Amino acid sequence: MRSADVIFMEFQQGDRISIEKDGVEYEGMVMPSNTHHIVLKMSNGYNAGISAENAKITVLQKASNVQDAHANDTSQLNKTTKGKLPKVSILSTGGTIASKIDYRTGAVTARFSADDILKAIPELTEIADFSGRAIYNILSENMRAEYWEELARAVAEEIRDGADGIIIAHGTDTMMYTAAALAFMVRTPVPIVFVGSQRSADRPSSDNATNAICAAKVAVSDIAEVCVVMHGSESDDICDIHRATKVRKMHTSRRDAFRSINSEPIGFVDYLTGDIHTHLEYNNRNSQELDLLEGFEPKCALIKFTPGASPDIISYYLDAGYKGIVIEGTGLGHVSSEWVPMIARATSMNVPVVITSQCLHGRICDRVYDTGRDMLRAGAIEGEDMLPEVALVKLMWALKRSDDHAAVKKLMVQNIAFEINERSPE
Repeated sequence: MRSADVIFMEFQQGDRISIEKDGVEYEGMVMPSNTHHIVLKMSNGYNAGISAENAKITVLQKASNVQDAHANDTSQLNKTTKGKLPKVSILSTGGTIASKIDYRTGAVTARFSADDILKAIPELTEIADFSGRAIYNILSENMRAEYWEELARAVAEEIRDGADGIIIAHGTDTMMYTAAALAFMVRTPVPIVFVGSQRSADRPSSDNATNAICAAKVAVSDIAEVCVVMHGSESDDICDIHRATKVRKMHTSRRDAFRSINSEPIGFVDYLTGDIHTHLEYNNRNSQELDLLEGFEPKCALIKFTPGASPDIISYYLDAGYKGIVIEGTGLGHVSSEWVPMIARATSMNVPVVITSQCLHGRICDRVYDTGRDMLRAGAIEGEDMLPEVALVKLMWALKRSDDHAAVKKLMVQNIAFEINERSPE
């Protein structure tokens, strides 16, 4: 019997191998491991740990020279790998794509830097010349409006310094808020791509590598918009390219949790070929000059209407000095008739009240029923087909452009960053 140590000398991290053990054959790429089990990333995206003892191992393909050179040397990650590759900046904010298990507590913690992402996914160095820095290192539930602004300033700085594309590593739970915030703040001549991971890098079936590689493909593409690139199916076959203002996380843990709402995705990346296929028109690279329109009013609230809920909820926010309110109403955008006087009170105090729908899909229309018409007479602003979260971020942004109610209303019903469709898709 050969020892595990001898077996491990026959191949190295990044090699594609097959393992035949107990009548079952496994095939995949060798992943890092701190045990005497061989960890393989298989073609279906899942990881398998196989004991090396009594296993027949065949090396199918050696890791590329580039992967060999960079797999264990983070000092080389910010240097050119192929001479004339596009320049892409990775800005790390934390989240699961930049996380691993803290084995003291058993919890996932945000610990990796942008360089760690490149070290863990050496295939990225075949796509672009990467530089990276951590803007902050937090789990996304700790995100704040001022952090959005700091991130936007960092993005603008990287673009001014010559970046051909930006990748933002971000936690998935609040990614849609931050992506929408950047879409309103930044007019960009290059792709700005948010990417995350539903499962940490050292867990079986981690989606970090597929998502990151697809994000890199979009970052060097012609799609000069703020977008979100995440798994488009449960397998490692495609990643969808979502508009920042039309995307929502729709599942707690599935790898294909992100979906475009009231819109198709811009397109998708074929992970196996690297090709990008588009469904929608988009802003082309260098079609607009870089512009930064930063600033958010943090004292805005998102309220979910429920049957029997007291209108005192609105009163609470008004008395607390809030400057704007978004309401998730029912169906076409309704609340109880008892809420209408409070909407009128908010309007009289120059506090905009924007109505969206809990249905998510579809468009607000408060002209069908009496209650809706009463809401409009009280000063409510129809949120068109915006997602409630996007309407909140937009209202926070709009209130920094003007404190005049009429001017804010005009901005809220204007399509700024693809957040409003002229016509609702069927």
